Amino acid sequence: MNPHLNLEENMRLSSVLEPSKPSFFPARTKIVGTLGPKSRTVEIISNCLKAGMSVAQFDFSWGDAEYHQETLDNLKVAVRSTKKLCGVMLDTVGPELQVINKTEHPISLLEDSFVVLTPDQDKEATSSLLPINFTGLSSAVKTGDTIFIGQYLFTGSETTSVWLEVTEVNGEDVVCLVKNSATLSGPLYTLHVSQIHIDLPTLTDKDKEVISTWGVRNNIDILSLSCTRRAEDVRHAGNAFLQAREFLSKLGDLYQTQIFAKIENVEGLTHFDEILEEADGIILSRGNLGVDLPPEKVFMFQKTAVYKCNMAGKPVVVTRVVDSMTENLRPTRAEATDVANAVLDGSDAILLGAETLRGLYPVETISTVGKICAEAEKVFNYDLYYKRTVKYAGDAMSHLESIASTAARAAVKVKASVILCFTSTGRAARLIAKYKPIMPVISVVIPRLKNNQLRWTFTGAFEARQSLIVRGLFPMLADSRHQIDCNLLAFQESAFACISRDKGKTWGLDADSTNATNESILKVALDHGKAAGFIKPHDRVVVCQKLGDSYVVKILELED
Repeated sequence: MNPHLNLEENMRLSSVLEPSKPSFFPARTKIVGTLGPKSRTVEIISNCLKAGMSVAQFDFSWGDAEYHQETLDNLKVAVRSTKKLCGVMLDTVGPELQVINKTEHPISLLEDSFVVLTPDQDKEATSSLLPINFTGLSSAVKTGDTIFIGQYLFTGSETTSVWLEVTEVNGEDVVCLVKNSATLSGPLYTLHVSQIHIDLPTLTDKDKEVISTWGVRNNIDILSLSCTRRAEDVRHAGNAFLQAREFLSKLGDLYQTQIFAKIENVEGLTHFDEILEEADGIILSRGNLGVDLPPEKVFMFQKTAVYKCNMAGKPVVVTRVVDSMTENLRPTRAEATDVANAVLDGSDAILLGAETLRGLYPVETISTVGKICAEAEKVFNYDLYYKRTVKYAGDAMSHLESIASTAARAAVKVKASVILCFTSTGRAARLIAKYKPIMPVISVVIPRLKNNQLRWTFTGAFEARQSLIVRGLFPMLADSRHQIDCNLLAFQESAFACISRDKGKTWGLDADSTNATNESILKVALDHGKAAGFIKPHDRVVVCQKLGDSYVVKILELED
């Protein structure tokens, strides 16, 4: 059987029963796991990495900095022991409305009864009164509006989720009719008002404090900007609180941190194009979107948004795909198909939330999703996707993207096993990955020595880790002695330790270095690929590198 059949081809259904062949790269689609109570020990995190997790998300909607630091420290240990790369994503709280239940006692709400939502947080939560963390709800809603309350990272189908209908606004209080019986239990409940603007900053004071302390201390690779509603939430802006990019630029090395806009409501959908232009990537938060949008419209938004991200060459992450695995060992048939369709649509990564944070089977969930992704990739129509992407780029294609698309096409024509791309910024490798070639793209990231007149710094680690969320892109880090470090920790300095001991030899070590230097690193990269097993004798390898002022695409046919 051809390992890369398209769905459009004549495929024998009996071939579905044939066992999948193991591969060095089991899935090109990346998996982001949210670490929490059920996934924070060294053992569990190690197994998550082995199962296929390449980015770890830390969600500050719950838990304090100390709690998340302990988890992150365990992740560092797990990365070292497994030799698996992992990026770090910080998920902001944003304008999230929460029910305040200080006693944490279960609260039963009965269908057709009434409950009052009040901003008075000193009052105790009961079945008839729910304190919330927002004083402006009464001025934002009107009679007939729909309010949803669910356990943190809700699926929408739990018996702990409740739908409310606004019946009266009384001063700062909002009186609601309970539409279904439910019991609110657990430490955190979020509140979502359908298609209503909530006048809270996208980057809150709490978010800024966390980023400037925990984020700086741990050199976060990606900032997930919750509830992004406009482009101003991302870019430099005059508005006092819409300055995520500018805020990061003033926090040392975090100027390199990428900002992924999380689209969670109709406002974000309405301004999607302008948000995409400003953001480094997009997260389609289907949990809240599924509440804000009619169910029959969700698929259309997903497909359209993924297509726009693909054509822009920016990573797109899809969430909430296997909710049932929070409590079950296997996904539903619909969920398994949903994962595959996300891959076939062109998604770069799948983000697991409740499934790994509080789910009973975090490792099995990652493994199952990875297997589904790998199978879907076998029938992805790479040729059609390439032609569509080239056509969309048209005459506006930059010189670098022209080289990247050529490298991708050449690799397909000669049936190369991998594409090796030498880069210092990661941009060339990401542009190759944009065209989703059928073979993996190995990004050989070459550190650069920089001097800001105060201190010497080495760049490259951020670029390598950030590629861990891009479909089909796998990073390596070269050091000053022309070695390849495939155990690049998401937060280690050891990758650069040998450079700092030999600063005199690092001046020429960047993507513009001499031909001799590049050839030396190329040999090391090829040797590593052979030793690892993803490059075999007589394979063809396409190499994309910069020599002087020119980019060169080479086709190598390896000997024994």
